[in-house]
Amino acid sequence: MNTSIVPGLPVSIAEQVPPVSLIDVLGKRHEPAGAAPRIVSLVPSLTELLCDLGLIDALVGRTGFCIHPRAALRTVRKVGGTKDVKLDVVRELEPTHLIVNIDENRRETVEALAEFVPNVIVTHPCVPQDNFALYRLLGGIFGCEERAGKLVDALREALDEAAQVRVKLPPEAVLYLIWREPWMTVSRATYISAMLETVGWQTLPDASEPRYPVVAWDASWMAAVQRAFLSSEPYRFDARHLAEVEALSGKPAALIDGEMASWYGSRAVAGVRYLARLRRSLAQAVPGYPNAAGVVGGTASLLNADRRR
Repeated sequence: MNTSIVPGLPVSIAEQVPPVSLIDVLGKRHEPAGAAPRIVSLVPSLTELLCDLGLIDALVGRTGFCIHPRAALRTVRKVGGTKDVKLDVVRELEPTHLIVNIDENRRETVEALAEFVPNVIVTHPCVPQDNFALYRLLGGIFGCEERAGKLVDALREALDEAAQVRVKLPPEAVLYLIWREPWMTVSRATYISAMLETVGWQTLPDASEPRYPVVAWDASWMAAVQRAFLSSEPYRFDARHLAEVEALSGKPAALIDGEMASWYGSRAVAGVRYLARLRRSLAQAVPGYPNAAGVVGGTASLLNADRRR
């Protein structure tokens, strides 16, 4: 769906990058930033991670989609969007470091910025476990190893909790909708699919390409779907769409917080825990179908409780 900086990356970098090395996903070795770094982040979830690492004072620029944490970011200058970065604004900010992502930022934009930004840190988490290396990378570069270590511990605990849920409940085939007209879903080659898998939700279709396929409601694989999820982003699905999806799919539908399922960085900790709670909540719902009222109520309460605005 998005223009990639580098095609053909492996599914996981966690097994390839030594946990204490300051090497990004492109194999570039970084040095510790030292005193007074000036950071521009073009990745919403990593802007949040930088703040959770205690680096808000070093953050001089962000995209308009970098919205968490809201209060802390109000005074940080916007440099455009993830795809339409204003190069002149970034140049004015004189950053020492630029944070980008292979899926979210255009290659040509990053190459243009690299001409005047000394240090470009390229990221590409593909599975939740890739966040371990990400925490250590940014923690090591910007001298916040202790906070990074705490995030590593927190994510490990969250994944252990998810594993317990996955063991106790049977696997469930799900359709995760991200867009309407055309209806679109995610392939198993996405971070979202890997997040859902932590609690035993297996996305359909089971192909890896395309990464964001258009849904054909009469496709043969639809018969195996047991539940449909309507994500809150990028399309803002809400309760009004549940009946429509249930009619099209013939399956029970539920809302899901898209940030919790798709944001990597520090949000992965809350995201994995959220999915574990949601899986338990839906498993406890009345099994009869249609069951929209029970499903929506439980899902909506979780969605609203976990969003940080």
